[in-house]
Amino acid sequence: MLLGESGSGKSTLLSLICGTILPDQGTVNIAGTDVTALSGGARDRFRAEQIGVIFQQFNLLPFGSVMDNILLPLRFAPERRKRTGDAAAEAAHLCTELGLPSDIIQAKANALSVGQQQRVAVARALIGQPPLIIADEPTSALDAGSQAAFLDLLFAQTKAHETSLLMVSHDPRLGERFDRVIRMEGIAQIDRTAA
Repeated sequence: MLLGESGSGKSTLLSLICGTILPDQGTVNIAGTDVTALSGGARDRFRAEQIGVIFQQFNLLPFGSVMDNILLPLRFAPERRKRTGDAAAEAAHLCTELGLPSDIIQAKANALSVGQQQRVAVARALIGQPPLIIADEPTSALDAGSQAAFLDLLFAQTKAHETSLLMVSHDPRLGERFDRVIRMEGIAQIDRTAA
């Protein structure tokens, strides 16, 4: 778990890991791949194949169905799609494992409760078994009871799929659930205009 207050650099670190921004110096190595050495297109493909992301605001396509939203990453990741086999069946299976009713699969994302949207976001991140799941403050809008239930589901799924989980939070209480907690402190700003 990556723990830190707002402004401590958590989102910047996630962007570096995902390859959406590049460091000014040094390298970023994910699963044996130097992400900084890849072209922009290769970084996009690497991210699609190797990383499932659960966004803080879920980032579901509001007028897409639950099925459309879960299957979206597979459009950009042919190897991940191959690992899936029957994509629709895996999406339905993930929904069942995450406690979503079977009749929800064709519902529009904007018709779902916040808890249901959160579970769809988890299913989207897990489909195709990417080796790394990054969860950016996925429990920030939940009360303590809902947080615990959500983390139980998330841990069960990552364990079942043998997936590594990097979760970002500002809530130190959640750290008790993780094997390892890294605390981020504020990043010093560098004056690039100084000689």
